[in-house]
Amino acid sequence: MPAKVKQSRRSAVRRGAGAGVLALALLGASLPAAVAAAPRSGRVDPADRPGMARFYEQKITWGTCAGPDMPKDLQCGKVTVPLDYAHPGTGTLDLALARYRTTGSSHRSVLLNFGGPGASGVSQLAAGGKEFMDLTNGSDVVAFDPRGVGRSAPVSCGAGEEPPSDSAGSDVSVDIGRPQQLMTLLRQSAELCAKYSGPVLKHIGTVNAARDMDVIRQALGQKKLDYLGFSYGTRLGAVYAAQFPGKVGRMALDGVDTLTEPLSEQGVAGAQGQQTALEGFLDWCVTDVGCPFGQDRRAADEQVPQLVRSLDENPVPTDFGGTFSGQDLVGAIGQGLYSKEMWPSLERALAALVEDGDARRVLSFSTGGYGLPMRGDGSGRNGTGLTDPQSVPIDNLTAALMAINCADDPDRPSAARVTRDLTDLRAAYEAASPVFGRYRLTQLLMCYGRPKGTDYIRDAVKNVPSSRILLVGTRGDPATPYRWTEETARRLGPSAVVLDNKGDGHTGYTSSKCVHRKVDDFLMYGTLPPDRSSCPADGKAWSSTVSGDS
Repeated sequence: MPAKVKQSRRSAVRRGAGAGVLALALLGASLPAAVAAAPRSGRVDPADRPGMARFYEQKITWGTCAGPDMPKDLQCGKVTVPLDYAHPGTGTLDLALARYRTTGSSHRSVLLNFGGPGASGVSQLAAGGKEFMDLTNGSDVVAFDPRGVGRSAPVSCGAGEEPPSDSAGSDVSVDIGRPQQLMTLLRQSAELCAKYSGPVLKHIGTVNAARDMDVIRQALGQKKLDYLGFSYGTRLGAVYAAQFPGKVGRMALDGVDTLTEPLSEQGVAGAQGQQTALEGFLDWCVTDVGCPFGQDRRAADEQVPQLVRSLDENPVPTDFGGTFSGQDLVGAIGQGLYSKEMWPSLERALAALVEDGDARRVLSFSTGGYGLPMRGDGSGRNGTGLTDPQSVPIDNLTAALMAINCADDPDRPSAARVTRDLTDLRAAYEAASPVFGRYRLTQLLMCYGRPKGTDYIRDAVKNVPSSRILLVGTRGDPATPYRWTEETARRLGPSAVVLDNKGDGHTGYTSSKCVHRKVDDFLMYGTLPPDRSSCPADGKAWSSTVSGDS
């Protein structure tokens, strides 16, 4: 997810079927299904495949966006895509789109994906569209809700429902120490996800979302796709380029995701990155008299995990019903660390929690700040085939995140292997971070019992014969470490051009003037910076010098 995410109390997570320490990750579990084999080249026009012509003949009808707080100059529309690309005649689903019109005479469009996975492009463009106004000088700026996300057939794991009467409970501090109870809990979670998500759950994942983007490209009237993807959106862009190399126009990937590391290694890397970001936050916090952890840096290191443990043992009540646990706090802190510009707000939120027991401000970070006012069971429709924004399930962000990650990962250890390895896994994750380790381990476990995900990303997304692709890596990124930029560049091959951002925070476009300008120059004019050139940490200039690791 890019930085500068709008915060909203309305995005707070209610407690329900997955209440307690494991709730956020459990509500994000879901049942991916086998993905149909992805096209291995762009030689066959996708519109010529049996049953696909009608999808590639669409034109988008743009109109007023439904929902509160939507900018008046933002327009919304939809495209229809096959539910199952292997059998396009067996069902369809509608994808929500939003755009800001170009101020010029061009008929070009730049498609955005904000990451997650699970982030609603429509709501993000509505909340943070000002960051992309420069692009409207030459293009429409378009975002979409990928399948299973937001207004596009959102998946859910039943947040707000009563837990099964025979539920094993949801306290991960107990369950990780009791593997059989944990396995039972994970199976129950999978059943809830299957129950509440509907048919899209079997066809979710990046391979299908990339195919959807090609339908969107054609509906926008573009011969080639111009694209800007953040974080997970870089994975989506790379998969699109591998599937449709001849359709790639100007593509920029910021905060580059891995294409090769299994979820277990991604979790350790993520925990390490977040721990480093937390240490930077505490360095800053203790210099301020308002820091809830005081001015003793060493004491602050001890107080954060103590606070997490305390809330896990005694969660605090919230205004939205239910309670707020230590693991909920870990998720909230992780979101607040994505950008230094969010640190003052995070400090005030933590102070309210520590000093007054008030979790309201921290709750605004808990779902990443994606602020759709969400309620209901996800069944509401607004007459367009799209889910009404007021009916998006409260747990959609976490449910979609886990569904997509599991669908993209082919590794599925058996219950016996999970049980055998659990102690070592826990030690490795907690060594990576005493604060974020257990939270990240919980996310890894959510794929247990699900069908294997696709091996296409790991095996086939390499040596992509497309137009040049700009990859932006940030040295101090807490979510997507810089080494992933280098790894992905090697995977993509000669098409990759790397821009080395020396700054901090997750992604560079919204925090570095240099990165912002370089990406805009590429998307608007086709001007690429030299490969391995860099942007300084202050974001005010850039150089073409090749730089090593810092």
